[in-house]
Amino acid sequence: MADRIKLVDSTLRDGSHAVRHSFTEEQVERIVEKLDTCGVELIELSHGDGLGGSSYNYGFSKVDTFDLLEAASKHVRNAKLTVLLLPGIGTIADLKRAQECGASVVRVATHVTEADVSAEHIHAAKDLGMMAVGFLMMAHMAPVERIAEEAKKMESYGADYINLADSAGYLMPDDVKERIGAVLDAVEIPVGFHAHNNLGMAIANSLAAVQAGVSYLDGTLRGLGAGAGNAQIELLAGVLRRNGIETGADFYGLMDLAQDVVEPMMLRPQIIDNGSMMLGYAGVYSSFLLHVYDAAAKNDLDPRDILVELGRRGMVGGQEDMIIDVAYQLKSSAVAGRL
Repeated sequence: MADRIKLVDSTLRDGSHAVRHSFTEEQVERIVEKLDTCGVELIELSHGDGLGGSSYNYGFSKVDTFDLLEAASKHVRNAKLTVLLLPGIGTIADLKRAQECGASVVRVATHVTEADVSAEHIHAAKDLGMMAVGFLMMAHMAPVERIAEEAKKMESYGADYINLADSAGYLMPDDVKERIGAVLDAVEIPVGFHAHNNLGMAIANSLAAVQAGVSYLDGTLRGLGAGAGNAQIELLAGVLRRNGIETGADFYGLMDLAQDVVEPMMLRPQIIDNGSMMLGYAGVYSSFLLHVYDAAAKNDLDPRDILVELGRRGMVGGQEDMIIDVAYQLKSSAVAGRL
């Protein structure tokens, strides 16, 4: 177990899903300034689906990501301003512009079995002098041996650490320990973990990751994020302190920031409702939830039925456009069944 855990805050990236990508420059400045003074190591900011994510498929940002990065960079003194990039959505040109706007870290995210597509972007990040993180999403969808192989690929491309993401909030603590352990055995660089709370396991799974040996933990203020949200970073800071694990984070400061700044801008409480619960149960990508709610309302369907079908088909991040197709097919089948 690491003596010190580095906290990564993703409020302004994963949390973007929960507020329908509506963050403003003023909100970003207030959050970033306080996160920086609270001792958070990495502050991640971009559209919920990463650089280039502002689109019809994933939802348009209220304010351009690069404008938000420039606003944030004015208030970063100690932390590293971080962006997410999904190859196929974000481009190397986007990465270069993000670096010019103040980002010094990029987390290159791929499906857990598709690390190959990260090579070009990780190489580009290193050429730009940036820290590069290999971010393997939907970690429940591959056996541990395959996950270890994909992590080794990202290490060979130049990644500075590997981050496993329980993007559906599907895993249990023993699953997390097994996956983290396999990756740590396979690589010589640090490993981190990103938890979602769709089955209420985000804090327990984060602790399991710490026990397995991670060096980095992701969280968001008030748990703001896709689905039922992420591990609540202020709660993580407190729980880790209770367990004698140093983070260097200001526990009270994070609590105040969550309560006084982030909570008033939330569109809804970050709770485990039926839809979020089904994300975790069916193993569906957390950012699908609001898209599913929209499709269910338009087609007079139960969102749970859409989520179960998406899980059955093994849909992964980047396939948001299929939600509409699945809803249409379910509706058509229901109509056909009544004829």
